[in-house]
Formats: sequence, structure tokens, C-alpha cells
Amino acid sequence: MAKTFERILVGVDDSPDALLAFNYATHQAKRDDAELIIVSVLENDDMNVYQALDSDYIHGEHRELEEHVATYQQRAFDAGVARVRMVVAEGDPGETIVKDVIPHIKPDLLIVGSESKKGVRRHFGSQAAYMAKYAPISVLVIR
Repeated sequence: MAKTFERILVGVDDSPDALLAFNYATHQAKRDDAELIIVSVLENDDMNVYQALDSDYIHGEHRELEEHVATYQQRAFDAGVARVRMVVAEGDPGETIVKDVIPHIKPDLLIVGSESKKGVRRHFGSQAAYMAKYAPISVLVIR
């Protein structure tokens, strides 16, 4: 019998692999009647020093990201997942998910894309590898 999960965490950032991860997580959550938690991380290193010191700027960016992640939440509901919530965090994506989000949410499974949408970190070997290595739960990396 296949393993079922009660709480699935999926990381999204609009990269093609993250969208594949989201679709897979949605399917898995529906199949297992699991809660789906969608996480996205606002990366502080994408801001210049003036933006980082401007709380209005940070709150605006955070609010925009929350609104965007809410579209994923609605897509999961539309796909038939009964329990969906979202988390928006700030920091380095891999570290933040492993050290802050997972201990707080306590998921059974983390699903992430192998490549992110940005810069040097976009290739497997950085964020996805970090999470696969250090997460205290099973990690499924989608490509």
C-alpha cells in the first residue's frame, strides 16, 4: 500500500519546476485527503540596502507576495483539495523553510522544484539540495 501523508508543504516561486512541484503536491494532497500548505519566501538579498531599511517597501513586497500565493491557494481549492493554507516567510528560501517553516508547520512531506527562478541559485545544488539534505522530513524534488 502506498504511503499517505497528512500535511504536505510545497514551495513555490513561479519557476517552471516549482509549478510542477505545486501541481504534484496538489494531486498528492487530493489523493491522500491531506492538508496542503503553500510556502513562498521573500528573499531579502534581492533588495538593495535602501529598500531593506524601508519598512513600507518590505511590507508592500510581503503583501504582494501574499496576494500572489493566494492565487495558488485558490488553484488548489479549485483542483479539489479541501484544506489549503499559505505561508509567506522572509529570508534565504532553503534555510527559512528548513529552520523556521517546517518546525512550525510540522508537515510529513516537503515538495520542491529542482530549480528556482533566480540567479546562480537556480540550479539544483543550492536551495533544493540544501532542503533535501537538512530537512527533518521526506523531501521530494521535482524536475
